Amino acid sequence: METVLGRYRNLIVLVGILFAQVVGLAVQVKRTTETESSLLIRVWAVHAVTPLEKGLGWVQTSSSSLWRNYLYLRGVRAENRDLKQQLEQLHIEQARLKQDADQAQRLQSLLAFRQQYISETLAAQVIGSSGSDQSHSVYIDKGAHDGLKPDMAVITLDGVVGKVLRVFPYTSLVLLIDDPSSGVGVILDKARLQGVLRGTPAGEITVERVMADEQVPVGEKVLTSGGDQIFVKGLPVGTVTQVKPGAELFLSIHVRPAANLNKLEEVLVVTRKVEKQAEPGDAGPVRASDILALRLPSVPLKDAPNAGDVSAEKSPSDSGKKPIPPAKSQPSPENPPR
Repeated sequence: METVLGRYRNLIVLVGILFAQVVGLAVQVKRTTETESSLLIRVWAVHAVTPLEKGLGWVQTSSSSLWRNYLYLRGVRAENRDLKQQLEQLHIEQARLKQDADQAQRLQSLLAFRQQYISETLAAQVIGSSGSDQSHSVYIDKGAHDGLKPDMAVITLDGVVGKVLRVFPYTSLVLLIDDPSSGVGVILDKARLQGVLRGTPAGEITVERVMADEQVPVGEKVLTSGGDQIFVKGLPVGTVTQVKPGAELFLSIHVRPAANLNKLEEVLVVTRKVEKQAEPGDAGPVRASDILALRLPSVPLKDAPNAGDVSAEKSPSDSGKKPIPPAKSQPSPENPPR
């Protein structure tokens, strides 16, 4: 039985010879274009491979773009959800703060609260210390000729330093807050507990007069309360470093001062403080009952009768005329109505 190769051998050889001639012609023949000439076989190969290459490139680009867009959309959705939650939380916080601010303004107006502000300071140079381990004080190069007076507050950019104790013509003695004889009214920033800041013989600073059942965290900021009438309210004093039971029913709160009291070079003396009082107009909207109370007439005093009171006591039957409302002025007997 003859094989396929043996039966169609002449035809296969003929096809092979024709293919070889076509390839040979394609290698030799050049196709000339406007820019350059190329071999015909190269043109055929390019035309044959280009559609497949374009298809593979399109599939690759589409898949990568689809995957990238999918991941981007997932990230955008998660970010959008987080931003919406933060926005809602900020709206709630803003509403709460607005209510607190309105309430503070109303209370400030109601209590006629006065807030002190620092308006003028005088820079001074530290020229010496007391030279005693029991007394913590320094001398500055400003005195009575510069307008300094006792009990003026002395501060730095970091916090409270002390107060002017004695004034001389050209120098002054400043008592530091870590002196045992000093005392500063303070308030804890977040706990809102008030106490008295005093120094110890060892040079430490403690806050007294805080009840033992109160919770004071370490790291709490200590500010001036303004109750001593020397330091304005809100000046930084220090930070709580240790809390332990103290004498009787109070806590012993150790404080690290905000200002470096051992390396003082320049200080500021508060020479003038101003007070600002809340005005009734700052308390927000006025209630209708308040407006009504302002419009109502006041009751006249009993010891100061006038002719208007006498005419007001007459009844409508006696005068034969309609009664006049109290808010309007009454006619005098000398000028009767026509």
